[in-house]
Amino acid sequence: MITYKDFERVDIRVGTIISAEDFPEAKKPAYKLAIDFGTELGTKRSSVQITKHYAKEQLVGKQVIAVVNFPPKQIGPFVSEVLTLGLPDENGEVVLLMPTRPVPKGKKMF
Repeated sequence: MITYKDFERVDIRVGTIISAEDFPEAKKPAYKLAIDFGTELGTKRSSVQITKHYAKEQLVGKQVIAVVNFPPKQIGPFVSEVLTLGLPDENGEVVLLMPTRPVPKGKKMF
């Protein structure tokens, strides 16, 4: 078990996708996202394996939820700076966690 204090250490915020590109060098089909987290955090990059449910063109402008205080992770030639959160569907494919209503960029989950 973790404590609430442990949970508070994980910085989970909302950001808006500003670009989505193919990531052909990834081992599994993926996109490279640029996500705007507002003035405090700026734009961060993330590698996401969401190609089964999302076309890259439909992602721009969508808000997503991400962990922003993990260390960067090298994924092939790409550095993923945040962990974009999702859940597996019945086939194990990723469904993104997204707010049901627009919220200001960079707001922290509580």
